[in-house]
Amino acid sequence: MAHLGPGKTASSKEQTGLRYPSNGKTIYHRPLNRTKAAELSQSSFAYLFSEMVTYAQRRVTGIQELEKRLNVQGHPIGLKLLDLLLMREPPRTQTRPLTIIALLHFIKINLWTHLFGRQADRLEKSSNPDTPDEYMIVDNEPVVNAYISVPREMSQLNCAAFIAGIIEGVCDGAMFPARVTAHSVGGKEEGEMWPGKTVFLVKFQPEILEREALLGKS
Repeated sequence: MAHLGPGKTASSKEQTGLRYPSNGKTIYHRPLNRTKAAELSQSSFAYLFSEMVTYAQRRVTGIQELEKRLNVQGHPIGLKLLDLLLMREPPRTQTRPLTIIALLHFIKINLWTHLFGRQADRLEKSSNPDTPDEYMIVDNEPVVNAYISVPREMSQLNCAAFIAGIIEGVCDGAMFPARVTAHSVGGKEEGEMWPGKTVFLVKFQPEILEREALLGKS
């Protein structure tokens, strides 16, 4: 440690060696890769994700249990991504979404762009009056399904359950508890352009709708 002469004291910044950026941006504003142009190679992602699916597949008794395990794997990622993405917002907008629509737009735009480099393709509300608590986020080409070969006996499996878990984690972290499931709706029949199209069904808890109603009255 350098010796200081009489009457001289080292500031806390000098003692710790920390340097604070003048523009106010911290490490949370930096891209996770070394440069903004750098991207995770698709082959690396495909290998890692296939290993995750293989791990989740151990000792499962059916497709629903496998999708549940994939959902559980994604949930903690969603919790952490919510904080990270909000930290990267300008200081005046770093508040958590306060309404269902604000939250879903945050997921459709911010979350999808961070994860996949683009927005989700569509956001819809259930038109069924019996299910006012259901919303749908549509992705025409989920990247997690691009490199997964599903055997015929598991044709109903949708590995985008992992993304559903991430969405569920974001909802829970934002204090909008919901159940999120992934459903395959694409097909090669009738000229379907997107055979891998997936709908993420977001079903909010009853108390969230009650809170929305109270906010609307106020």
